[in-house]
Amino acid sequence: MSNLRIVAYLKPSCGWSNGVRAILKKYNLPYEDKDIINFPEYREEMIMKSGQPFSPCVEVNGEMLADISGQELEQWLIAKNYVKKIDKPVDVPIDQACSGEHNHGYPVKVNFEL
Repeated sequence: MSNLRIVAYLKPSCGWSNGVRAILKKYNLPYEDKDIINFPEYREEMIMKSGQPFSPCVEVNGEMLADISGQELEQWLIAKNYVKKIDKPVDVPIDQACSGEHNHGYPVKVNFEL
């Protein structure tokens, strides 16, 4: 739909982010892809708008969908009647984490000193 304003806060290479991109492509929805890894100001903007640090976050017409998978995004778009469900396959999994996703890409610091 041309009346949708979509801003996606995504990592350049991540299972969750690629799933969101795949859904937006599947439904031919134009969107602004804000790279939160290479542009820290976009990550800060995402945190400020969503109230949390986890990605992907997708803003649709001012409504923030925080920490969402491609599968969840598709379900939400259909439920809001922004798109009609189509059975077109996508080229990547839409609900898969990227490697290291348990710590959301940040190093885990373990202190073994007692």
